[in-house]
Amino acid sequence: MITLLEFREQLKNFYARFEVYITPLYKFLVSLTAFLLINQNMGYLKPLKNPAIAIILALLCSFLPMNFAVFFAGILILGHAVGLSLEAGIVVLCVELLILMLYLRLSPKSSFILLLTPIAFALKVPYVIPISVGLVSMPVAALPVGCGVAVYYLIDLLKTNASALSNSDTESMLTRITLLVNGIIDNKAMLLTIAAFTITIIIVYIIRRLSVDYAWSIAIGVGAITDIFVLLIGDFILDVSNSLLMLIVGSLVAVLLALVLHFFLFSVDYSRTERVQFEDDEYYYYVKAVPKMSVTTRKKQIKKINAKKDDRRSERY
Repeated sequence: MITLLEFREQLKNFYARFEVYITPLYKFLVSLTAFLLINQNMGYLKPLKNPAIAIILALLCSFLPMNFAVFFAGILILGHAVGLSLEAGIVVLCVELLILMLYLRLSPKSSFILLLTPIAFALKVPYVIPISVGLVSMPVAALPVGCGVAVYYLIDLLKTNASALSNSDTESMLTRITLLVNGIIDNKAMLLTIAAFTITIIIVYIIRRLSVDYAWSIAIGVGAITDIFVLLIGDFILDVSNSLLMLIVGSLVAVLLALVLHFFLFSVDYSRTERVQFEDDEYYYYVKAVPKMSVTTRKKQIKKINAKKDDRRSERY
């Protein structure tokens, strides 16, 4: 445990020392991952599919606020949708405008969460999102998470109906728009996932805010169980076919990643808990103080050997 704590302190010191370089780097990597995944799963407009464009946009995002990464991702999705068909472009534009209005109005500082949610789905670890967001953010963060889920399912809808949308001779424009709109509104899997993630975020947030011992660990466990339970009940009621094995394995991976997050952000020693009582003119205060786990990094001692003195001593003998 001491070794892990020392490693955590070294990481903190390293980040504090090189923050000016690390922050643009992680913004670049997250943005580049999002742009490349969009091109990989869509790629209907060949000029935008060029990796050089994704790299250039990611480089710009590394020096700009994360809101620009969301904006560029929306432009890429819209461009590929237009490349697929005009009808797809119209529907995607309407969805993006709706997301933009909700996002800017209620949670404008959660662009990282909005961008990370579809990435987690693409990397097959979606269940880590609600637990992690509940641990580090507020319940209002359920909005960007829901928007990210909608974006992922929208891309999947376009991918599934690409052949029907690209063939303009078989169906009319209104029919293709109706197909996409119904595919969004009637997408039970998307609505169930948004509901499950929202409930999980709220429950994890409420539990980790409690003053009980091991609140974060309890919140992680209860959050994972809640997510599984809601999804299974929703599968039964809405007749949505989700793999039970993938759900359990994904939830276990989410728990492990959340425990890592817990270690780096909220590592405390409950064995040294203190309860303090004091008062002022108007109130009595009962305070529970839990010390953080911390350890000072070991300083390396370098012993200098004077080679000249050693040579002189050897000459005497």
